Amino acid sequence: MTEILYDEIPSLDLADFTSGDASKKAAFVNKLGDAYQNIGFVAIKGHGLSKELQDRLYSVIKEFFTFSDEVKTQYEKPEIGFQRGYTGKGKEHAKGRNTGDLKEFYHVGQELSDIPDSDPIKAEYPANIWPAELPEFKEVALEIYKTLEAAGKNMLKAIALHLGLEEDYFEDKVAYGNSILRQIHYFPIENPEEVPADAVRAAEHGDINLITLLMGASADGLQVLRRDGKWIPITALPDQLVVNVGDMLERLTNKKLKSTIHRVVNPPRELMHTSRYSIPFFMHPRSEMDLTCLDSCVDEQNPKQFADATAGKFLDERLRELGLKK
Repeated sequence: MTEILYDEIPSLDLADFTSGDASKKAAFVNKLGDAYQNIGFVAIKGHGLSKELQDRLYSVIKEFFTFSDEVKTQYEKPEIGFQRGYTGKGKEHAKGRNTGDLKEFYHVGQELSDIPDSDPIKAEYPANIWPAELPEFKEVALEIYKTLEAAGKNMLKAIALHLGLEEDYFEDKVAYGNSILRQIHYFPIENPEEVPADAVRAAEHGDINLITLLMGASADGLQVLRRDGKWIPITALPDQLVVNVGDMLERLTNKKLKSTIHRVVNPPRELMHTSRYSIPFFMHPRSEMDLTCLDSCVDEQNPKQFADATAGKFLDERLRELGLKK
């Protein structure tokens, strides 16, 4: 593999993969593989998510986050590890840190009515929580959830081909997977001197899941840690999603594909009073997926680096480390 130090993340068009043109498809797989073996991030267009749909969801969540804490906390459920509904300010912290991030967010998962009764996974998931004050939230959030899930499945097909696996290797593993649409509000800081000195919007971290598809990366603040130790800004065009490798995929591939550390830094002091919004879709498999390192990713030069685990066990462990589960 060629070591590449990217100054910006590569841009790709998912339509090249889905177009039916074999040479375009192969070129997409090669470019994606190079990016994921080096920096772990790409910017993607051709994902099927319209600007109109994105604008509708942003409009709804911006309204939700203007509500009083009294209203918002009605939708907060610590007893389910905050996996659905609202999570209040500073509740989540990065692995290895105790200072809470300067954000609040709202989680949407699989809609239970979409899962067949015959599938035992249905019993594992809590029901979604919909704010009574915003009846339009459910329809737009679920449409975006399904659109991003479909784009994620195509990305995983390309990843499977890059790894020398059958194209549909991940299909049964992510069918009704435990994916989460997280609507984040990085709230304004009116008095910067009153927050802890080490508090940031999102401290440096890797994502837990297989891949993350991010709306809202055109706003300033998102940075990725390059292999040489340099932080580089991630900027995407408004029509692009940023798609990165998560820890589960890094684990499965024995670090062949890189779950790169990233963060959201605070704006300059004079802009601390402004809000920032972003919406990541954390693509998770079903809990029973075996994350044992693939044989093809283990050899003498790269011995096995992870103990065997299922996705469910790994997720549970990480949620405890993040302070979202007792």
